Amino acid sequence: MESKQMWGTRTGFILAAIGSAIGLGNIWRFPYMAYENGGAAFLIPYFFALITAGIPILILEFYIGHRMRTSVPSAFEKLGKFGWLGWWQIVISFVVSTYYSVIIAWALLYSFFAVTKSWGSQPEDYLMNDFLGITNTETWSSNFLGGFQWHILIALAVVWGLAFIILHGGVRKGIERANKIFMPMLFAIILLILFRSVTLEGAAVGLNALFSPEWGQILNSSTWISAYTQIFFSLGIGLGAMITYASYLPKKSDITNNAFMTALANCGFSLLAGISVFGALGFIAQQKGMPLDEVATGGVILAFSVFPEIINAMPMGNIIGVLFFVSLLFAGISSLVSMAEPFISALGDKFNIKRKHAVNWTLGSTALISILFATGSGLHLLDSIDRSVAVLSLSITGLMMVVMMSWKLRLIPTARHYVNEVSDFSLGRWWSVCLVVLTPLVLGYNAIMTLIGDIQHNYEGYPNSLIYTSWIVAIAILFVALCFHFMKRSEAK
Repeated sequence: MESKQMWGTRTGFILAAIGSAIGLGNIWRFPYMAYENGGAAFLIPYFFALITAGIPILILEFYIGHRMRTSVPSAFEKLGKFGWLGWWQIVISFVVSTYYSVIIAWALLYSFFAVTKSWGSQPEDYLMNDFLGITNTETWSSNFLGGFQWHILIALAVVWGLAFIILHGGVRKGIERANKIFMPMLFAIILLILFRSVTLEGAAVGLNALFSPEWGQILNSSTWISAYTQIFFSLGIGLGAMITYASYLPKKSDITNNAFMTALANCGFSLLAGISVFGALGFIAQQKGMPLDEVATGGVILAFSVFPEIINAMPMGNIIGVLFFVSLLFAGISSLVSMAEPFISALGDKFNIKRKHAVNWTLGSTALISILFATGSGLHLLDSIDRSVAVLSLSITGLMMVVMMSWKLRLIPTARHYVNEVSDFSLGRWWSVCLVVLTPLVLGYNAIMTLIGDIQHNYEGYPNSLIYTSWIVAIAILFVALCFHFMKRSEAK
C-alpha cells in the first residue's frame, strides 16, 4: 500500500491551487468578456460573483477534500452515497484535458515562431490554413477529420511528456516543485508584458475601452450570468482538482485563508492580463487606423491571430511574443496537470493500483484521444465539444454538487463548523446563504438558458453533424462515469 501523498509546504499547495485556477481563459477570455459586458462596470457583478459563488464553492471543495482525504468519487460516496457525481466531474476533466493539451501544444510552437515571426504578414491566414489546416465545416460530414498536422502532433508529444514527468514525480516532488517554478515565472512574465503594453502608443485607447464603465450593463441579466460563468470556470470548480489537491493537505490547514488567497490571486492575474491585452489591442487599433471593436476579440483568434499581428507591428515584438506564448504555456501546463491528478487519484483508489500505473493509464489514454484535435477538424471539434462539455456539463455538475450538499444532505452547517475549527477566521452566515440559495439559483438559470440557446440555434453556426457529435460526447461522459461508479473495487494484492 502506497503512503498518502502530501504537500511539502503550505506555499506549495497554494501555488498549485493558483496554478490550477489560472489557465488560458484568464488571458484570452476574461479581458474580452469584461469589454463586452460594460468595461469597469463589469467588475461589480464580477466581484459580487466571486464573493457569493466563487469563494463559497471553493471553500466547500477544500472542505470536502480536507475532511474526506480521499479521491473525489470516494469523498462523495462517503458524504452521501453519490460517488457517481465524483466520477462525472472527473470524466469531464479527462475530456477537457484531451483538447486543452492541444492548445498548449499550439502555444509551445508559437513561442518558437515568435522569435522570427514565422507566421508572416497574415497571421490569421497562417493560423487557419498553414498551421491548423482547417477543414471546411460545410464538407465536415464527408471529410470527418481531415489530415493530421504533424508539427502539432510533435508539440503535443512534448506537452504530454512534460506532464508525464511532473505527475510521475508525485505531489511533493512533481506538482509542487513544478508550480513553485511556473507560478512565480508566470506572474513575472505577465508584469513584463503589462509594462511594455501600457507604454505602447495608443495603449490608452484600449485601456479606456476596457475600463470606461457602461453602467446600463449592470441592469442586463446576461452581464451577471457572464460574471458568474467566468468566476465558476476560472476557478476550475467542478473538475475535481481542488477537492483532490485539498485531500493532500495536512490535518492542520487553514481552509478559509487558502481559498481566499487562491481566488484573489486568480482574479488579480485576470486583471493584469486584461490590462496587458487591451493595451496591446489599443496599439494595433491605432496602427491599423481601425476602431477598437474591430480588433478586440477573445479566444483562439486573440491569442494566435490578433496577438501575432501586434507582435509584427511592435518594436522588439519578438521578445514580447516569446514571453506571451510562454505565459500561455506555463498557465496551460499547470492547469493540465491539475486536470489529470483527480483521475490519477481516483484510479489508484478505485482499483488499488500504484500511482505510477495510474499515471501511465491516465496520460496514455488522454494523449491518445488528444490526437483527434491535431487534425484539420481539430479546432471545430475543440470549440463545439468545449461548449457542450465544459460550459454546460460543468454548470450542471457544479449545481448538483451544491444541491446535494446543501439541500439533500444538509451538510452546510456541519461543513461551516468544520472549516471554522481549522481556520484563522470564521465563516459567517453569508457562506451558508450563498450555497443554499443564491448559487443554486444562478447556476440553474445559467444551465437552462445555455441549453435553450443551443437547442434554438446551433452553436457558432456549426453543422448538425458536428453539434450531434459534441452532444454524443457529453452523454458518453455520463455513461462512462456511471460505469466507473458501478465497477467493483479490485481486491488488494
